[in-house]
Amino acid sequence: MPRIETDDELRQVISGARTIAVVGLSPKEHRDSFRVAKYLQDQGYRIVPVNPNAREVLGETAYERLEDVPYPIDIVDVFRRPDAVEEIARGAVAVGARAIWFQIGVVNESAAAMASDAGLDVVMDRCLMVDHGRLTSQG
Repeated sequence: MPRIETDDELRQVISGARTIAVVGLSPKEHRDSFRVAKYLQDQGYRIVPVNPNAREVLGETAYERLEDVPYPIDIVDVFRRPDAVEEIARGAVAVGARAIWFQIGVVNESAAAMASDAGLDVVMDRCLMVDHGRLTSQG
């Protein structure tokens, strides 16, 4: 299964994106998901909170599922336990996302394979904020 790992591949995924759905985005400012989403928003990306327990995060309407988002998504950034991400991968495929990015500690080979087989770029066990900062000299 092809996986995005080189700096050139990562840079291509990041540079081609405008809208990033953050699954598991917490409205709590001390959480990693909030800090990463805030950073990405500050870099000019449109952030889409996906959290069934939130109404709004970072000034953006929150959605229960990826399938509820009414506009195209470039990257699905996943902050969920590895055993909960197969459904998210199915959703990313269903909405036609270009890439799925599993944050540090989120490793699920079957979810990654499902997304990759459907044509999505797959990044696993990496932080989008860290890689963005490193690759664009914003960090």
